Amino acid sequence: MATPRNSLPGNLIWPRTDTISWRVRLALLVLLVVAIATVWTTNGLLTDRFTQSTRNRAELRLALYSGNLLSELRRNAIVPQLLARDPTLIGALNSNDFSQSTQRLISFVEEIGAASLMLLDSDGRTVAATDRNRLGSGHRGEPYFVDAVRSNATVFSVIPREVGGYRFTYSRRVESGQKVLGVIVVEVDLQKFERAWAGISDAVLVVDSTGRIVLATESRWRGLTEAEALQRQTPQNAIERAIRATADWSALPPDAYIQGEAVMRTEARIPFRGWRMTSFTTYASIRERVNGVLALEIMGFAILLALAFYALSRKTALRMALFQRESAELRALNARLQREIAERERVQENLAVAEQTLAQSSKLAALGEMSAAVSHELNQPLAAMKTYLAGARLLLGRNRPEEALSSFGRIDDLIERMGAITRQLKSYARKGGEQFSEVNMGDALASALSMMEPQLRHRQVQITRILPDRPVRVMGDRVRIEQVMINLLRNALDATKSVNNPEVEVILAAGETATLTVRDNGEGIEDLDSLFEPFYTTKQPGDGVGLGLAISSGIVNDLGGRLTARNGRKGGAVFEMQLPILEDDKNDGDGVEAAE
Repeated sequence: MATPRNSLPGNLIWPRTDTISWRVRLALLVLLVVAIATVWTTNGLLTDRFTQSTRNRAELRLALYSGNLLSELRRNAIVPQLLARDPTLIGALNSNDFSQSTQRLISFVEEIGAASLMLLDSDGRTVAATDRNRLGSGHRGEPYFVDAVRSNATVFSVIPREVGGYRFTYSRRVESGQKVLGVIVVEVDLQKFERAWAGISDAVLVVDSTGRIVLATESRWRGLTEAEALQRQTPQNAIERAIRATADWSALPPDAYIQGEAVMRTEARIPFRGWRMTSFTTYASIRERVNGVLALEIMGFAILLALAFYALSRKTALRMALFQRESAELRALNARLQREIAERERVQENLAVAEQTLAQSSKLAALGEMSAAVSHELNQPLAAMKTYLAGARLLLGRNRPEEALSSFGRIDDLIERMGAITRQLKSYARKGGEQFSEVNMGDALASALSMMEPQLRHRQVQITRILPDRPVRVMGDRVRIEQVMINLLRNALDATKSVNNPEVEVILAAGETATLTVRDNGEGIEDLDSLFEPFYTTKQPGDGVGLGLAISSGIVNDLGGRLTARNGRKGGAVFEMQLPILEDDKNDGDGVEAAE
């Protein structure tokens, strides 16, 4: 029987690979329409908002500039009236003695902050000035002299400079009675505002009551009207006109164009002789901010469209071969998994044997290290026995058998001591048993210390033991527990080799667990994380291979406990072996005895 085209064995149905349905096409079209509407609406709203905020900032900045300019003009307007009444200057004009007048004007200009001061006589000749280069120059035809002589008030004048720009002066005649003695002229420094405006991105200009530009950030605008200044721009080529036409869609209709760029015009009236201040702000910042948001929106919709097309492509990219190969791959994977499980079981068995062999090898290596000290310990009783035998022979030769028997008794004690040492070494050298039994931790510690006694005596290490009053019992293998204790004691001895007064403190305590603490006064542990890793050691080459602590940690873990290490507060290293305590001994161990 033929298999249907859209079905597979194993109740797996192959998805239909028809073309994109009308619902998907409609969803894509709706997404595209929503994207266009969102971009269009966002552009209008953000353009209005950013344009208004930019205009508000421009108006605030213009009000600040006009206020500073008006403050400077008003501050200097009172100066001529004060200086025209100065008795020293009036006396100099009456006596024609101007030797001190220039110095007096210089002292005034430093206080009032004017650009310069000049004192003119009745003929318009400069008789005193803060700028000594002007002394003797004539100003009879200048407006600030003529208008001041004719008026009894302070006169403001705007004088064109020869090098471009304008001079702004206040002048007032100096009188004595009804006689005009001269004119005092104060020049106001308004160019400092132009220099300050040069550091901003806006274009600023100030026009007088006749519409003439007297201050401007663009030096070529001075002396022109605003309309004439705006017409001074380079001819636009076709590319510039195209750029301007495409850029205007993202901003409101421009107020004017400066050098082919649309600008926003802001005007403020200065309450001084009909002056007005105008600033021109570009739409560049508005365009950048609006276009930045629009770019994010467009990118977001583009990502949505890309994800939609990716999902459609993935749906049409499924192949029937994936379903046909699925069962075969699963069978192959199952067989490989079975082989790996069997291999892992064999490796675990070999690893257990290797660990037991490695532990026994480490224990025998420790016996090898203790052999020299044990040999020294046995040599002492042998030498004593030789001496006692010689003495006994001599006593027997002198017919003193009672004293000879006393020597033989001492020899017997020495033989018993040597037998105890060899029995402990033979007991430690045998392999541990598989069955656990009750172990007295105090007896195990005493046996370990007894085996380490020759090394401790040779090194002259002070041993402090703190033991509980009652026995501390655990369930385990005594030989393996003694092996851990000896490894910890050996590490403590090695850690105190460079210490003048080596000390090792051994504490046995009973609580929730049976805890054996070995503390030394050595240099401590540098790398606690790698301490229990195999072959990690800080000893010199030849002193060890770094397996003692790794084997000890494995033994304690097998016994259901844990072996930890840390650095002591006063220096040195602290090792703690914690083993599960027998239930009957949890509350024992309140009393403690110390021995050294």
